[in-house]
Amino acid sequence: MSLLPNPVVFTLSNGIRVVHQPMDRDVAHCGLMIAAGSRDEEEDEHGLAHFLEHCFFKGTKTRKNHHILSRLDAVGGELNAFTAKEETWIHASMLKEHYERAIELIADITFHPSFPAEEIEKEKEVIIDELNSYFDSPSEMIFEEFEEYLFGKHAIGRSILGTKESINAVKRSNLERFRKRNLTAEQLVFSSAGNIPIEKLQALLEQYLGKEKLSPFTQKRIKPTLKTGKKIHLEKDIHQVNYLIGGKAYAYPHKLRPALTLLTNVLGGPALNNKLSMVIREKHGLAYHVECTYAPFTDCGIFSLYLGTDKENLKKAIELCEKTLGWYKENKMNASQLREAKKQIIGQMALAQDSGSALMFNLGKTLHEFNRIDTMKEVFRKLEEITADQIQQAANDTFQFDKMNVLAYVPKKN
Repeated sequence: MSLLPNPVVFTLSNGIRVVHQPMDRDVAHCGLMIAAGSRDEEEDEHGLAHFLEHCFFKGTKTRKNHHILSRLDAVGGELNAFTAKEETWIHASMLKEHYERAIELIADITFHPSFPAEEIEKEKEVIIDELNSYFDSPSEMIFEEFEEYLFGKHAIGRSILGTKESINAVKRSNLERFRKRNLTAEQLVFSSAGNIPIEKLQALLEQYLGKEKLSPFTQKRIKPTLKTGKKIHLEKDIHQVNYLIGGKAYAYPHKLRPALTLLTNVLGGPALNNKLSMVIREKHGLAYHVECTYAPFTDCGIFSLYLGTDKENLKKAIELCEKTLGWYKENKMNASQLREAKKQIIGQMALAQDSGSALMFNLGKTLHEFNRIDTMKEVFRKLEEITADQIQQAANDTFQFDKMNVLAYVPKKN
């Protein structure tokens, strides 16, 4: 298997960590990760991290919003951003000759935003429209609402988008306070994947990022307590049942996280031959879509199983799902099954290297979480070390059906 060269890791003079993956390609990718997301909002800041992400594009001390939007688009590149529970990314993809243009732009909109009042007011309407679009999509909305039930009032369970009330309450001073609070050396990682000499990359990053004055680190995350055994059925104006069951799982540092990741991939990962899809869809024809998700965070994690099915098929589909998951609690994967599972996920990870942007995000996240980067050979070696005992232990720790929470959207009765 042909692997990429090892990533290069270094630190800028102001403490920002950098990871760069050399890639002999014409297209390059880079991004700045701020390790602050919706869970880092105060009580009166609901939706602020996501609102800030939007407002990074609205103007700087030297640029109007149309200058920002045109800077990379004019040379065929792309500038974008997204907000998650524990992080915010500002990232770009472009031809390798435009590396400096991308780095300078990302630095400018992150460290020198102007937050024009009129743009803030316009963006409120845009984000409320985005929020409404979620209400129109039950298969997306159910995940948001499920986490609210799961985490209670803890910020990690709140919608990343906020509410109409919290969005309308945003002020320029709120945005600036949240931005400054989270621009610390401990929370910033610059990640890059492309064909650029490392000396040139270091010089550019020192020029545009390394001279910025950073705030002192003050982030204090409170570990959430997850609710258990909560079962809620809500009637909706829909034709199909949207069913979600899940609960507590391992956090990032847990030694069995790789085992649960592998097991989740076997059960309901992206491959067409995942176990649940083969049983629920292919063998019994009970659902068009079924998937498993494992989302680890810094101090907690969530495992969930989602399926969309007709109301008359729901009971049988749930029984088959629980039976499929339960098999891994009672039985160990044999040598052949474990070997095939590892071969599949290693192949998927190797393919992911072909996506420079996905690789760039993964490298940045990994450097922040573990303060190191394992080579792909080391990653594959650790996957090969996963045992059948670890898989079974992960299943027993995670698939406790009496403690799992259920949220179901069901069609309204006629």
